[in-house]
Amino acid sequence: MKGRQIVLDHIGDREAAALMIDGQLEDILIDSDAPRPGAIYRAIAQRPMKGQGGLFLDTPDGTAYLRQIKGIAPGQALLVQVTGYAEPGKAIPVTTRLLFKSRYAIVTPEAPGVNLSRRIHDEEERIRILAAAGTDLAEASAHGIILRSACEGADEDDIAEDVDAMLDLADKVLADADGPAEKLTEGDGPHLLAWRDWSEPAEVETEAEGFARLGVLDAIEALKSARASLPGGAFLFVEPTRALIAVDVNTGADSSLAAGIKANIAAVRELPRQLRLRGLGGQIVIDLAPMPKKDRRTLESALRAAFRHDTEETVLAGWTPLGNYELQRKRGRLPLAPLLGEAGL
Repeated sequence: MKGRQIVLDHIGDREAAALMIDGQLEDILIDSDAPRPGAIYRAIAQRPMKGQGGLFLDTPDGTAYLRQIKGIAPGQALLVQVTGYAEPGKAIPVTTRLLFKSRYAIVTPEAPGVNLSRRIHDEEERIRILAAAGTDLAEASAHGIILRSACEGADEDDIAEDVDAMLDLADKVLADADGPAEKLTEGDGPHLLAWRDWSEPAEVETEAEGFARLGVLDAIEALKSARASLPGGAFLFVEPTRALIAVDVNTGADSSLAAGIKANIAAVRELPRQLRLRGLGGQIVIDLAPMPKKDRRTLESALRAAFRHDTEETVLAGWTPLGNYELQRKRGRLPLAPLLGEAGL
């Protein structure tokens, strides 16, 4: 099917959402038992770990780790927000810089001011959105507001309601800073995340068995294999190890002089989608197909373009002495394979 589809369903008893573009699975969100990124705790500080430049915190969901020690005393209550998923056996990563994020607005406590997405270029539309958001009220608030690109073309009442709700939530959470360790907000589940972040026009499917009917389950089944096909008969393997994610690019049957650079460009264009769908992050090493050194600059341009609009922060670290390329990617999701196992797939 052509166009964008958002499919809201469940895998086993776990809430899940899928984004399909022209019949291809572009993104998948599956709930888990782990603390959700965006959840906010009132946490209690333990002793600082001065050698590591941070400290551990007590939360209702276990130990959290904060990369900050200055001005924090043991036993102090802190408001912190989950920034990602913890690796097995490690503490929950958190920050004291809270964000209250919704479809149209992001509220930034203690950073006053109103900002509008640069993706909205039309001046009349920018004025309309600022008026809908109640700019005067926002500027008088102690919180900052970022109006997201989803505001473009959105109903004015919807924008105003969203801004008010986020400002109200921020006020309530910040007023609840004292007391024992407690979870103050849960973080958004897959269905709410789909509404919040997949904001471009799309057909939304909520009927039961939507994943099976629309090919989502077949696409998920294909992700169980490390191999992914590329245009022109090339292919790549994406294989997580304990230390890093290994990506191997192969030219397939193509034996032309340009086979290496063609396969490598196809691989780096596909890589953000593969990492996103598989929920993989951390250190990533790409073992590229053989190509002349003069083609490296072309490949670097393709890499930057491929990751420019990716959902997870990715650092393009550069070339190794052996000719591999290294990336560092935020662990913003749990790996897909164990999630499927927990869901019975």
